[in-house]
Amino acid sequence: MQDRSRIAAVLGPTNTGKTHYAIERMLAHRTGVIGLPLRLLAREVYDRIVKARGPSVVALVTGEERIVPDRVQYWVATTEAMPEVGADFVAIDEIQLCADPERGHVFTDRLLNMRGLHETLLLGSDTMRPAIAALVPGVQFMRRERFSDLSWAGSKKISRMPARSAIVCFSAEEVYATAELIRRQKGGCAVIMGALSPRTRNAQVAMYQQGEVDYLVATDAIGMGLNLDLRHVAFSAVEKFDGRRYRPLFPHELAQIAGRAGRHTEAGTFGVTGDANILDEGLIGAIENHRFQPIGRLMWRNPALEYGSIERLIASLETAPQPEWLARGREADDLRALKALSAMPEIRGQVTHPRDVRLLWDVCRIPDFRSISAVEHATLLARIFGFLREGTVPGDWLGAQIRRIDRVQGDIDTLSKRLAYIRTWTYAAQRSGWVSDESHWRAETRAVEDRLSDALHAALTQRFVDRRTSVLLRRLKQKEALLAEVNDKGEVTVEGEFAGRLEGFRFRADPSATGDEARMLARAAYEALRPEFHLRADRFYNAPDTELDFTEQGGLMWGASAVGKLVKGAEPMKPGVEAFVDEEAGPEIAEKVTRRLQHFIDRKAATAFEPLMALKNDETMTGLARGFAFRLVEAFGVLPREGVAAEVKELDQEARGLLRKHGVRFGQFTIFLPALLKPAPTRLRLVLWGLDQGLAEFPESPPPGLVTIPNLPDVPKGYYTLSGYHPAGERAIRIDMLERLADMLRGQDSRAGFEATADMLSITGMTLEQFSDLMVGLGYKAERGERVKTRAEPAPEPAPEPGEVDHEHPLTEEESVLAAETRAKWEAEQAARKAEEEAAARQAGEVDADDAATPAAGEAAPEMEVFYTFTWPPRPRGNRRPPRGEQQQGQGRRQGEPAREREPRRDGEKRAGKPADGRPAEGKPRGQKPGENQSERRGDRGPKGKHKGKPRHDGPKSFEARPPREKKADPDSPFAVLAALKNKT
Repeated sequence: MQDRSRIAAVLGPTNTGKTHYAIERMLAHRTGVIGLPLRLLAREVYDRIVKARGPSVVALVTGEERIVPDRVQYWVATTEAMPEVGADFVAIDEIQLCADPERGHVFTDRLLNMRGLHETLLLGSDTMRPAIAALVPGVQFMRRERFSDLSWAGSKKISRMPARSAIVCFSAEEVYATAELIRRQKGGCAVIMGALSPRTRNAQVAMYQQGEVDYLVATDAIGMGLNLDLRHVAFSAVEKFDGRRYRPLFPHELAQIAGRAGRHTEAGTFGVTGDANILDEGLIGAIENHRFQPIGRLMWRNPALEYGSIERLIASLETAPQPEWLARGREADDLRALKALSAMPEIRGQVTHPRDVRLLWDVCRIPDFRSISAVEHATLLARIFGFLREGTVPGDWLGAQIRRIDRVQGDIDTLSKRLAYIRTWTYAAQRSGWVSDESHWRAETRAVEDRLSDALHAALTQRFVDRRTSVLLRRLKQKEALLAEVNDKGEVTVEGEFAGRLEGFRFRADPSATGDEARMLARAAYEALRPEFHLRADRFYNAPDTELDFTEQGGLMWGASAVGKLVKGAEPMKPGVEAFVDEEAGPEIAEKVTRRLQHFIDRKAATAFEPLMALKNDETMTGLARGFAFRLVEAFGVLPREGVAAEVKELDQEARGLLRKHGVRFGQFTIFLPALLKPAPTRLRLVLWGLDQGLAEFPESPPPGLVTIPNLPDVPKGYYTLSGYHPAGERAIRIDMLERLADMLRGQDSRAGFEATADMLSITGMTLEQFSDLMVGLGYKAERGERVKTRAEPAPEPAPEPGEVDHEHPLTEEESVLAAETRAKWEAEQAARKAEEEAAARQAGEVDADDAATPAAGEAAPEMEVFYTFTWPPRPRGNRRPPRGEQQQGQGRRQGEPAREREPRRDGEKRAGKPADGRPAEGKPRGQKPGENQSERRGDRGPKGKHKGKPRHDGPKSFEARPPREKKADPDSPFAVLAALKNKT
């Protein structure tokens, strides 16, 4: 029976396999419990046992974590949380912590009282041999030697630190500063601190173990059982702050940390760095040979507590030990918290029963994870105690506390504090009966801790690891070819690290890379891009034109990538291209891309300017018509009439007919092809014009669908014309809409004055004030006036869309004349009928003129309306033309003035002579052939332009444009006659 329940002390330095031996012994039994000094180490051992036996039989119990399956056989726990179960095997790791001033009493209690039914193992340093021999009867000692040698390496600068090294610091500030220095010089490092959660610590260790970084910066937390592939340990200091004062590290503490160097049979070294003093020879020899003074005192606290009252509980906790090997340790945090709460009157008033004393002690044992201050911690404990005395911690209050912490934004310090805060609620959720829904709150706090842990790991990695530099330096040392890849988004990675982006056929390196790193990245990236250039060039060459486009600044795009730009060619409508291809891609790729871009822009120009190309290539067109066609081609299909007035006069009817056959429209202000005013040709026309003019920045085309746009003074000359607009006043009006307006203005008496109609305002989309400015810009004189508003004007009919205008089938000359005459007669009849009705009403006494003009007492003042009267300024005396520099835009006359006999008329228009009273004359002018435009006929007479006895008509002429085809004329209107005539023809 004594042999079956043996107690063994397995003692020795680090790297002797003690923990591994204990795990093997535990798995040899049916049940077992192992206590470990750190939550991090407990999680590591738990994972190893789960891998060997499965999760259904392994439990993990720590202060903040509790995983207990139904058929548990093996318990892995921190030393403080070891369950009191009857297990066949019990092991306590790092038993030398019995001498720790703060936690020692817990380890001493496990040393004296925790036993397995068949086997108990005490694992730790050989310095515990005398104490264990004195306090544990019948113990068997097992001495284990290191698998590798540990030797002194002296002092080294961080810049010369060998790979696979750990730099040990003793404060968070020093850890951060050292990690930043290593990132700059060595590419990065992993960071290990006791405040990290197991998830963050494991992620950092995995990064180091997998070779992503070659350096580790840590606190003395790595001294407790973390198994790392370390070759060298360097101390940045040889003293630490133990919570109360700065003190030198004990020899056994230095040995515990330095012993982490050396992996299994591979030798390790230790030394110092930075400002740390070099160790003396005696201490170096002790660490190398593992010879230290034995531990003579173990920390102890009375385990037999009394709960009769708070005073009796405190007295029992402060009971002095009896054996000489035991001593009272430093006042622990839980005892300090108990004393602070007992001094609160509200707490003392609530503690009236031993049950309350026990509950208060359980609350005081919550560790001070936050480490803010003793007062803050005591206040929190008092709040929790108040909740538990009434039942459980309220779910809404606990949820609010957790939600305030559940935020992953912030820097490293902020995330570390939130992790410390959530550990308080994780601990509370693990206690049985403290919360109403234990499974929910355990899962909730664990999820928050995991999220914060991942965020902290990411923040540490982002701040202290330059993965790219680390990988490049490591590969260069190994003299291996760097592995580069290109994904479907064009992102280039070298050894898995982002190196730049392939935009079209140009590689854009990461701007953060500089110097040697940038050159290495570029060299490796182009190695990977060499086949990618060929694949991409083939795909680009076979891409449809719908995937390509040009920008308004002349750039050539393939999707979202710039692949070239337009350059000035031999002809304005045949630009050249310049491909954007890196030299490293080779001339073959550049030539292929250039050829495809040239094909694209040639087809684009041929499609957009198809009417213009047809006009240019028409071999039947000769003489003046062909010369005028070339003028149109050079102007991209849009010509201001004022600049070609002489050429227009020289065109005979046959030449004009040839040009009209190709869609050329002779407008009063502009000669243009309506098909070229669409948005696509306009956009390309402006780009080609900018190239031809050598502009540094090309003007952008106006948004499609706008009738007028602002007339800006600083735009290049000719921009508005090529955009399809005519500047007048503060705005520029679209060319085709201006011609429609000109058709309306021909029917008005510009000598006597006329007002704007609703149709005029409708087609321009302007207010009356804006229309007035437009007319002034066209050369008219505008006079503002006010009058009594007698009745509401009927709403004007909506103007037809630009696409509905029938530019290709204008009214014939006969129909124009008939429309003008019929409209004038109808208006005269309507005016006479209205005058007769008003006269009859006055005679019958129905209307009092004085009463109508003057409002009665108490009545509101009549509503006034604003109107403008537009007139054309008189010509200079002698009927002589003004000097050339004073002429307005137009064909030798003032812009916007109704056409005179001397001026050539636009196609499809007929001049009707008027007597002095302004009414249209009957019939057509003498000497005019059927279908012949009189003004054009006069233009054929040559430069002298003699009248040969034909009468002149200097009075204003009236014309009417054909209404849109979809509008139906009122059957009672005189325009029904015109409609019938049109249908017959």
